[in-house]
Amino acid sequence: MIDTTDRQIIESLQGGLPLVSAPYAQVAADLGLTEATLLDRLAALKARGVIRRIAAAPNHYKLGMTSNGMTVWDVQDDMITELGTHIGALPFVTHCYERPRALPDWPYNLFAMVHGNSRDEVEEKRGQIVAILGSACRGSDILYSTRILKKTGLRLRQKA
Repeated sequence: MIDTTDRQIIESLQGGLPLVSAPYAQVAADLGLTEATLLDRLAALKARGVIRRIAAAPNHYKLGMTSNGMTVWDVQDDMITELGTHIGALPFVTHCYERPRALPDWPYNLFAMVHGNSRDEVEEKRGQIVAILGSACRGSDILYSTRILKKTGLRLRQKA
């Protein structure tokens, strides 16, 4: 359960952080809080699982990265955590996660989003992932984006 102040914090952040040099200080001031109080409350919301994270959601197309491929991998289950950590740390991977397989049609359990300026660049980066996974990888594919989807975070329903 969240209290009134937590709700106000979430509502103030659900549209994104203000584009100022000290965004958390600005949000705190707008809510009549100190920046330390705001940050403490955000940490508590995260610790309780109310929020998972606060993160940037860039428009990769506007950044010039017009080729985007979700690489999917069939990785040995006993190695997925270790290998996923290595793949997720690559500078060209924006998100990397484990998902359950949907056998028999979908054998992939490791996903990594790769961005580049061309499909050739994405394929080159995919090759770097292949080298890291080595023999722990039993198969892979890549799904290229055809359009950008609207990205939004948590949205609270307005109270009546």
